[in-house]
Amino acid sequence: MLIAEELFLLLRRDDGKPESASAQRGYGLAAAVITDLVLAERVTLSDDKDPRMTVLVPGPPGHPVLDAAMARLEQRDGKKLSSLVTDRKLALERPVATALAEAGVIRIEEKRALGLVAERYPVLEPEPERRVREQLRTVLMGGEPRPEDATLLAILQGLGVAGKVLEAEKGTLGRRDLKRRIEEVSTEVKAGEAVKKAVDAMNAALITAAVVPAVVAGGSSG
Repeated sequence: MLIAEELFLLLRRDDGKPESASAQRGYGLAAAVITDLVLAERVTLSDDKDPRMTVLVPGPPGHPVLDAAMARLEQRDGKKLSSLVTDRKLALERPVATALAEAGVIRIEEKRALGLVAERYPVLEPEPERRVREQLRTVLMGGEPRPEDATLLAILQGLGVAGKVLEAEKGTLGRRDLKRRIEEVSTEVKAGEAVKKAVDAMNAALITAAVVPAVVAGGSSG
């Protein structure tokens, strides 16, 4: 699964409702899909403190979620990561939900009562999320992380929901110890420098976006 798909499942309960009403899920999904494309070597990030994104290989990668993200990133080639994370057109919740529904993992329940009852995504097949959670539990307890694990943990921490979402997986880790372990994980990833840089940059951008809600204006120039 894509990191964006794994994050989508982590941020929602089995009944399809959000784990946290306050979490800026759009920021997280944007960060996840950009990292998916960094891992796929379709885009790269500069070495600046607020990195600029450069498209390496234009055109659709062949997955509907990545295709939609790539089309938007081609329009915003050269923009700063901070503006991309808060770009509403990269908060691809519905395309991610559609992909998971087509795979039989969730069901999409449309809005009801003239939109007063929000769209929900109840889980049909819990095994994919169970595998993700077990992997994150292993990593938090000292196991070797994959780039995907480091990205998910960094995004959850950046959104301020790591403790809540990983209530069972964190074991006896308190808030400070969990934060420290997540920071360690980003340094332990055995991956290319571009991936490590992406994880660190995403975490910084998410924290900034979550703390300064004024930057929510998606699509602002970078």
